[in-house]
Amino acid sequence: MTNPFLPVSKQDLLDRGIDEPDFVFVSGDAYVDHASFASALLGRLLEANGYSVAILPQPDWKNVEEFRKFDRPKLGFLVSAGAMDSMVSNYTANNKPRSEDVYAHGGVAGHRPDRALITYISKIREAYKGVNILIGGIEASLRRTSHYDYWSNTVRRSILLDSKADLLMYGMGEHSILEIAAKLRQGIPAKAIRGVRGTVWYTSRAEELPEHVSWNERNPKNAAIMLPSYAEISKNTPECKRLFAESYLVQEQNTDAINGHLLIEPVDARFIVQEPAALPLTTQEFDAIYELPFTRKWHPMYDTPAENGKTGIPALSEVQFSLVSSRGCFGACSFCAITFHQGRRIQARSHESLIKEAKIITENPDFKGYIHDVGGPTANFRHDACKFQKERGACPNKDCMGTNPCKNVNVDHTEYVELLRKLRALPKVKKVFIRSGIRFDYLMMDKDKTFFKELVEHHISGQLKVAPEHVSNKLLRLMRKSSHELYEEFAEEYAEWNKKLGKKQYLVPYYICSHPGAGLAEAIEVALYLKKTGFVPDQVQDFYPTPGSLSTCMYWTGLNPRNRLENGEFEEVYVARGAHERRLQRALLQFNRRENWPLVKEALEKAGRRDLIKVLMK
Repeated sequence: MTNPFLPVSKQDLLDRGIDEPDFVFVSGDAYVDHASFASALLGRLLEANGYSVAILPQPDWKNVEEFRKFDRPKLGFLVSAGAMDSMVSNYTANNKPRSEDVYAHGGVAGHRPDRALITYISKIREAYKGVNILIGGIEASLRRTSHYDYWSNTVRRSILLDSKADLLMYGMGEHSILEIAAKLRQGIPAKAIRGVRGTVWYTSRAEELPEHVSWNERNPKNAAIMLPSYAEISKNTPECKRLFAESYLVQEQNTDAINGHLLIEPVDARFIVQEPAALPLTTQEFDAIYELPFTRKWHPMYDTPAENGKTGIPALSEVQFSLVSSRGCFGACSFCAITFHQGRRIQARSHESLIKEAKIITENPDFKGYIHDVGGPTANFRHDACKFQKERGACPNKDCMGTNPCKNVNVDHTEYVELLRKLRALPKVKKVFIRSGIRFDYLMMDKDKTFFKELVEHHISGQLKVAPEHVSNKLLRLMRKSSHELYEEFAEEYAEWNKKLGKKQYLVPYYICSHPGAGLAEAIEVALYLKKTGFVPDQVQDFYPTPGSLSTCMYWTGLNPRNRLENGEFEEVYVARGAHERRLQRALLQFNRRENWPLVKEALEKAGRRDLIKVLMK
């Protein structure tokens, strides 16, 4: 029988009658043949379009021979750090090494290098001079232009330059990778490819740039936009930080495939050129990709125990019995980079495709009757935010949700309810849960309470996790989240539905501490609310300044580029930078733990609130 997995060895290629693959896909993740893993999804897509692909998962980056195991690919290397930025994968928000990697064999940490793209490409260049190298994935996508790097506390250049790759693909990549593959097959070098949506290229020739205007000029002809240069935004000075914020704002305003402009960033003697975003997948395209012949298993090489004695890839358990129903998010939370990667437009799969996949899941011998999730970045977003987005794209200067939702938002769960009902009715299905994020503000905007009722009645596994994030409306505005009062209304209605339906299901809210704008006073505000409600979280999320988010821009600059004051300057934002203040804020949110009391006492004394010591520490 033919090996159902994509080739991972030279022998696998030979068994398929292939001497040299078209592409070698180097990934910072282990190889799991499931659509939730990029090497499998893009590898299967390329294979379905007539290209041969070999997978090189989590190679030993210290050994150049690892990168020669398939010989030189005909068209090039595709390189990804994996499902996460390698620095996020390897380090916590407080810059401590992580003890595990769920995308590695047995969950063992240490099989993905720091700054994986730079490291992998260095070895590829050593192995094969002049070979085409294309980079993609989260690490490439969110570092595609100059960006703040938390781990070095500096502004770094585009990863395209630092890695010495030939071409960068940003976003999800299906459209761009097929267009690029066709050009490579025509004999066009990767370094010379131009005009492909969802890509970033570079040049040292100013005459090669399209017609453009400066970022601070009017643009009546919709020309390309020249961003501030790397030299202007990279220093740790107030003026450089102001220009960094200006650059971020222009980039965020140009993430949409319909109304986004081509962007140019001068870097030293070169220019980084970002083409407009790739067009969203149609429902038919989305369906076809997820119906490719995935085995839905980790590769058998992981059946042997890892050095910790465990087998398999832990990340598979999170998605093995789940359905990806959508992409994109118009919530656009400040601390989330989905807008920069997937965009604000919603792409959704058809009911027929999802039911087809659900039936495949039910035939898995390990399936116990429970579909774990039906969702995406936001589970209850299944269509565009409004009727205008299909023709005009997402508004560049206006939020769909947040503290003041747009009046044009189309609030309708009807189609999602129908989908969930169909899935519940399938043979062998006992329960269909929703575990990816629910936007409770969008849920509360719906006058039709059918989805709320059926969510509580059928789709919660004992507790519903939601993300109010904070109780301070000042902070929630900075986060682009709904008001605290709306969360309280939601919590009350949730409790009422549980009572009506005879359910005992809990609400588990998530809170972030040390987000830009949050000082000790705001942390105390959360602590007092938690004391009043009797809920103290087991886990608190420390704000993590990862590339590509508005909150990270605020963290580095101390400015909010989404709020320009009457004098033309950006709103100033307080930032808790030191590790000690971050610990103080976290301790306040977990004041009930005795081991935190010395920090709680210190925080209250620093904030001039000694009157609360006996309130919180008892």
